[in-house]
Amino acid sequence: MKRQCILSALLLLLSALPAVSQESTLREFLQEGLQNNYSLKIVRNEEQIAANNNTLANAGALPTVDLSAGYAGSLATTETTSRADGSTATDRNDLDHTLTAGITADWTLFDGFKIQTERSRLRELQRQGETLTRIAIEDYIANLASEYFNLVQQEIRFKNLLYAVKLSKERLRIAEERYIIGSNSRLDYRQAGVDFNADSADCLKQIEVLATSRIRINELIASADINRRIVTADTTIRIDMDLNYDSLLSGMLRSNSQLLNMDHNRQLAEIELKAVRSRDYPYLRLNAGYGYTHNRYDMGSTSRRNNFGFDFGATIGFNLFDGNRKRERRNARLAVENAEWERYDLELSLRAQLADLWQAYCNNRRLLNLERENLIVARENYAIAYERFLLGDLAGIEMREAQNSLLDAEDRLLTAEYDTKMCEVSLLQISGKITRYLLE
Repeated sequence: MKRQCILSALLLLLSALPAVSQESTLREFLQEGLQNNYSLKIVRNEEQIAANNNTLANAGALPTVDLSAGYAGSLATTETTSRADGSTATDRNDLDHTLTAGITADWTLFDGFKIQTERSRLRELQRQGETLTRIAIEDYIANLASEYFNLVQQEIRFKNLLYAVKLSKERLRIAEERYIIGSNSRLDYRQAGVDFNADSADCLKQIEVLATSRIRINELIASADINRRIVTADTTIRIDMDLNYDSLLSGMLRSNSQLLNMDHNRQLAEIELKAVRSRDYPYLRLNAGYGYTHNRYDMGSTSRRNNFGFDFGATIGFNLFDGNRKRERRNARLAVENAEWERYDLELSLRAQLADLWQAYCNNRRLLNLERENLIVARENYAIAYERFLLGDLAGIEMREAQNSLLDAEDRLLTAEYDTKMCEVSLLQISGKITRYLLE
């Protein structure tokens, strides 16, 4: 009765899961996630901001045009004393009006190549924004692929645990029948029940692990239903056995997004040095305007005056000394040097990571072959043990050892497959080839 209750509880938990959805491949999950993930949307907007900033106006290459109008008035009392006879004339509450309107344009035609340098900086920032978006996408693909294959691993492990429950149930049935007819001890019967309960508990725990992995994938793809049931189209973890170290290394040196970002940083440092040097050149500014002025007077021989016309000018100058130019030039040179060292340091670090990952990948492949052979032997041992157990030539505890050996061999093989796959994902990411999962 107890084992029936346990099985009923297990089936109840399985039925309580959300309804099964259509099977989805890694490529389909990636397509959905790349479209919906909020972090990627933010990164793409930041890339668009950098693109929007790359304009002639933002670089200062275009003139500025202002339209203005104004009004001014004065109310005054004026006393005028004649030099000839000393008489005084007083004009009280004289109100004068001044109305102005005009349009002006200012244009920095040359500023020591600073405008050209700023345009280069904005263009490089736009390219860097594209590279940063690529870095975010590659990280996202790697994270989602890792979680996807983790879910595949956990689903396979769940099937193995269900098989373990089936084996334990059969052993318990045989032990119970033998105990009833008196050919088996109560100890063997109770131990079979304990082992069955332990396997059932492991199976129940695995349901929680599966749910956690599914929730994580729903979070990554920004699913509206965070508890949506996910079914993977892959029932096994397929390993790419065709990876080549030399191809991965050349791809890393050519296409690694982090190295490309370092190249942008170095280029920006060189542009900043050019900006500092641009202050050694003169500048030329042009200005022009058209205005209208209307004056109205309460006193004097003139009652009103209108003035309108065009004005223009040019200014050329040269900054002789500002006290900071020498310091800024030195710091800019050091910044360029630091950017180069950082690039070399990153390349060395990536070379080391690639070598470590390749060593782990090769070792895991050898381990994978070994575990496959071990699984074949474990299955043969279990088949032999089961036949002997049916004939009564093998004790229950020895049967349990054979069963555990089989389950351990399956689990070690599954772990080796997953570890090898994770090495593959990391190798593809570091070599700039992780987007191939979008094509599979």
